[in-house]
Amino acid sequence: MAVVPKIVAVSYLNTIPFVYGIEHEGSLRADLTLAPPAECARLYMEGEADIALLPAAVVPQLKSTEIITDYCIGAVHSVRTVELMSNSEIKDIRRIFLDAHSRTSVQLLGYLAKNVWRIDPEWCPLDSYENLAAEAAEGDAFLLIGDKVFDNEGTFRYSYDLAEAWQGATKLPFCFAVWVARKGTPYSVIDSLQQALTFGIEHTYEAILEYGYGDREYAYEYLTHNIDFLFDEQKHKALRKFWNSGIKVEPRANPG
Repeated sequence: MAVVPKIVAVSYLNTIPFVYGIEHEGSLRADLTLAPPAECARLYMEGEADIALLPAAVVPQLKSTEIITDYCIGAVHSVRTVELMSNSEIKDIRRIFLDAHSRTSVQLLGYLAKNVWRIDPEWCPLDSYENLAAEAAEGDAFLLIGDKVFDNEGTFRYSYDLAEAWQGATKLPFCFAVWVARKGTPYSVIDSLQQALTFGIEHTYEAILEYGYGDREYAYEYLTHNIDFLFDEQKHKALRKFWNSGIKVEPRANPG
């Protein structure tokens, strides 16, 4: 009987070339689920998926798991969809409301706050994404990720790209998400996934049309300029530095 792996991947624009490849290349039969990054991690850790595109921050805590494929969600300069937005300059930020959909982005922000910007803000959960700029108090900032960033571009006076800030400080690219599989996953499945992902990246424009982004002028530039899909040695090095930093950020339960 052929193996039909359960795969979970991120449900954002930056993943649609991967999704297109899995659904159209033809060599991989898979049960594919799409979800926000944190939900992908939960599904994988609870055994609901065999293969996953996971936030890089969760990988060190996983057991019986290995990174697979030559691909990731990374950036070699500005990533555009992981941003800290505020009407205050970075030195004046007192509270940061955290988009809970990406653990990697939250921990990266913690690294930058401590080691680059030298600020010690109060960390708060972000429960609503409506009217952020209008309701922000002086000194408030918001970590936004994914497609929500496009909706808020130009809304705030200041916007800080986290990948760009990391690169300025470390001279390294950044890797937000990697493909992982449980140890023992058949090599034939991993090889087929690699082939499917290659196909998808080679058909990025078709993926944009397929998944409803054809009328978004930013989509192609974002996927070919801001996102770098190759999981090379420099991104390996960046992840080791990120993991070794030991930064842990947790929002308090009920912000005032």
